[in-house]
Amino acid sequence: MAENWQLDQFLASIQNRAFVTARLATGNADEALDIVQDSMLKLVKSYANYPQAEWPALFQRVLQNTIRDWYRRQKVRRILFWWQQQDAADDQAELIEPGENGTTPMDALINGEINAQVEVALRHLPERQRQAFLLRAWWEHSTEETAAIMGCSTGSVKTHYSRALKALQLQLDNLAVSAS
Repeated sequence: MAENWQLDQFLASIQNRAFVTARLATGNADEALDIVQDSMLKLVKSYANYPQAEWPALFQRVLQNTIRDWYRRQKVRRILFWWQQQDAADDQAELIEPGENGTTPMDALINGEINAQVEVALRHLPERQRQAFLLRAWWEHSTEETAAIMGCSTGSVKTHYSRALKALQLQLDNLAVSAS
């Protein structure tokens, strides 16, 4: 019984970061929710009996594999249903709630615009660079943990992470220049 409570707490503690990771990978909030739910379910079904200390790395591996499976399904769908157009703009729209955390409506608007720019920049990264960046910067995994999750060497993680940082800086600098 204590294990179920601990697993529930673990899943609750990572759900928001997992959602952001999946949304950045897919560009779609509904797809991201499905990916996170599937990943959590897979963790519970297959790894609930593993030691609690192993859950973070196991969840990351499951999440990344679920995202990779989503990409494969999307590729097949694009091939089979190439004539159908998707309107992703509605999925991207988010409401800004003025007064959140004591901010003014203008602060919320500016923060929302900055967050949207960062999301766009992250989506433009190659998959492995985005994955390395999110695991290192967002999830705060070490280089070794990230390498284990990604199934590559620590040197590859360092390369992907470094390239992601440079690409993000360049993209965000370009956005700042074009906004001026």
